[in-house]
Amino acid sequence: MTGAGIAAVLILRRVRPDLYWMVVGGPAARIRVTWSYASVMDACGLSVPPSRARVALAKVMRREMPANRPPKLLRMKTTRTGLVARIRLQPGQDAFDVISAADRLRHSWRLHQVAVKEVRSGVLELSMTGYDVLSRVHMPARAERSALRVPVALRADGTVHYRDFRKVPHCLTVGATESGKSVYQRGLIRELAPQAVALVGIDCKKGVELAPLARRFSAMADTPEAAADLLEALVEEMGERFEVIRAAQRISADTPDAEITSDIWGLPEKIRPVPIVVMIDEVAELLLVSAAAQKKRRERIITALVRLGQLSRAAGIYLEVCGQRFGSELGEGVTMLRAQLTGRVCHRVNDEASAKMAFGDIAPEALASVLAIAPDQPGVAIAADTSGGWSRIRTPHTSLRAAVATCNQYAALTPDISALDAFRPVLPPLPTGTGPAPEPVPATA
Repeated sequence: MTGAGIAAVLILRRVRPDLYWMVVGGPAARIRVTWSYASVMDACGLSVPPSRARVALAKVMRREMPANRPPKLLRMKTTRTGLVARIRLQPGQDAFDVISAADRLRHSWRLHQVAVKEVRSGVLELSMTGYDVLSRVHMPARAERSALRVPVALRADGTVHYRDFRKVPHCLTVGATESGKSVYQRGLIRELAPQAVALVGIDCKKGVELAPLARRFSAMADTPEAAADLLEALVEEMGERFEVIRAAQRISADTPDAEITSDIWGLPEKIRPVPIVVMIDEVAELLLVSAAAQKKRRERIITALVRLGQLSRAAGIYLEVCGQRFGSELGEGVTMLRAQLTGRVCHRVNDEASAKMAFGDIAPEALASVLAIAPDQPGVAIAADTSGGWSRIRTPHTSLRAAVATCNQYAALTPDISALDAFRPVLPPLPTGTGPAPEPVPATA
């Protein structure tokens, strides 16, 4: 290979590590793993002695004693970020043995990361990452998208991290200044803009974060007073949606089971209300009070938020709460609200207490990973939910101009909700020549 060719390969490895891996690194790593599989497994203590029948047969035939048996390699495939292999354990082996040896396998095969997952009894899947996929985030060109399920980040194992509002209705995002929290929120709005969904924004920093995106918002509040009124309007809208569900149930002896529902997703499409995603930026600005006269307003806000957190999933109203800190120091009711926020995303924080606010009650083992996020890694975060599982993710950079352009492009899709008309942003019309908006993603059940 000429010097120019070597230079081109090195540049490709630096600029587009995913392409370099598919062309050069992946095939080389696959050969390396396949060739050394048995010896590496034996060196890592993941092989078992031969069966007594094989030993007895070798003695009778006066042959060399059979070697130890590693887990059987069933298949291996190359992905855009690494290798995925399936192995079958030998009798007497346990999945914990392989999980404990994951770091030794990573060093032996010169890979960036090895994660082990049990597929079924006796069969494991090794997800091996060939390089640091979070150093330069390149989202797959064909990431799956569906109603209220959008890609928002890349995980450390190379898979896509999705925000699925149907499975995780409410989420809390915590992060210090310049940690990438606003970029995460901006990217989420950009992904939701083409969908048949109503966006509601609450930004008490006079709207500096969400106001540029207002053309795609059905309602917006930029002061705590307006936010209190808006949240109470959402509670009233939630009650009206429950009435629609009750009226459509018509439960009787001859009603088919498929037509009985307790949320909006079981309603016929022609009467199904449009789902609402409520984006709250800097939740502390809603709940902090500096005078006794503001306590009543705070009580209205926290009461409405707790009611939405407890009840609004069935009505198709989802909360996306962001803030630098979210703990008991914000006052009464905050802990109750946090218990309703199933999803958690924690960016870099300034102290351990802030990390405990996000994960202390659901995934305490993730605290060390949160505190290890460096200041020069904006967008890196730990994502978890109340099931206890967690993963390291990084959000691709989304500029404010790109998010504004997307929101303007899909401004015609902004739903009109009569209960929120008083909070609809008033903006000048878009310049002519923007073209018709594409069709929205259908909100299928």
